[in-house]
Amino acid sequence: STMPLPFGRFAAVLAVCGAFVAVPSTTGRRRSVATAALSGLLFDCDGVLADTEPNAHRPSFNKAFAEKGFADVWDVELYGELLETGGGKERMTAHWNSVGWPSGYESEEAKTALVKELHLRKTAIFNELIVSGDVPLRPGVLRLVDEALAENVPVAVCSTSSEQAVSNLVRVLMGQERYDRIDIFAGDVVANKKPAPDVYLLAATTLRLDPASCVVVEDSSIGLQAAKAANMRCIITKSAYAYREDFSIADTVVDDLDAGGVSLATVRALAATPAIPA
Repeated sequence: STMPLPFGRFAAVLAVCGAFVAVPSTTGRRRSVATAALSGLLFDCDGVLADTEPNAHRPSFNKAFAEKGFADVWDVELYGELLETGGGKERMTAHWNSVGWPSGYESEEAKTALVKELHLRKTAIFNELIVSGDVPLRPGVLRLVDEALAENVPVAVCSTSSEQAVSNLVRVLMGQERYDRIDIFAGDVVANKKPAPDVYLLAATTLRLDPASCVVVEDSSIGLQAAKAANMRCIITKSAYAYREDFSIADTVVDDLDAGGVSLATVRALAATPAIPA
């Protein structure tokens, strides 16, 4: 039977049915996935699990710049513009391509080495912030993750941030037990980052999921475009930079998962409805 939609076109992942079998994940953990209507709950990380962009990533970049002796300072508004480029290394490259590279970094080799060095340092600073406990999870995240895991729904985090940063955030803020059951696809695991659909398609292929019955939780227009290009449903949870974004192709837009009443039941209903085309 078809579940009615309790909140119109509500959103966030999965109608799961059929028998279950255990399959190995990319990290060697064993997972249960549906053999019939394969589907999964795929979260972006930054802005979705926690509102990290303005309050953790941005100051981490600025501290790394200052330690290097650079005058670059990314304020809140400028960083919002830079977020239109997915990936931290790509973001620094786009910034300096626009304003000019620091003196002594004219060759492509020097530019690549600088960006790699600064991104490693920035990631270390970011991880220190996460461990400090100053960046909380967003409302409803743990609840929805727990509902999904309790029903053996595959859960993954798909992000343009570095794998180290994403893994650390999930482990510290969600706990080891949840971390052990969540697959992570992040950083340079794909060559083409959001808005390309590659990271979501990789997750679907690796976990043997049908993209058409997966739902993504995102907070940005480039993440929304990536989800839609992967032929997945997408729920938007507004984050600090929502005022800059166009969410017109989202299946559902809410302030946060709790405020929007997003549960696994509403998520299942969304997965069973026709997709809004990209």
